[in-house]
Amino acid sequence: MVLDSGGLSAWITRDRKVMAKIQESINLGADLVVSANSIMEVSHARVSVPRLNWVLSQVGVEPVTEEVAKAAAALLKAAGLHGHKHAIDATVAEVALRRAGPVVMLTSDVDDMSKLCGDQVRLVAV
Repeated sequence: MVLDSGGLSAWITRDRKVMAKIQESINLGADLVVSANSIMEVSHARVSVPRLNWVLSQVGVEPVTEEVAKAAAALLKAAGLHGHKHAIDATVAEVALRRAGPVVMLTSDVDDMSKLCGDQVRLVAV
């Protein structure tokens, strides 16, 4: 299961629906993964740093390397998207597409993620 910043943020704030989906995935043996970029998106003055650190200890954090950035740029181009508004979404989509299937993503942006991932990732709105 891949979490974008919306999914990660909802877990940090203990959203019951998101926590139930995460627990279900864990029970099924799924790995939980986030893009390193998502950490920056969820970090702000009101975020509990201890809670953020605990959540991050439960997931794999995928780095944004040059290879990942180039693959994400190709996804943006193929989807007809561009710019900083979509850049982090593209790195999250790249992480999801690189995972062995089936892959589920908890996302707050189903529209953009569907353009970036196509039908290769099951998108669950948060």
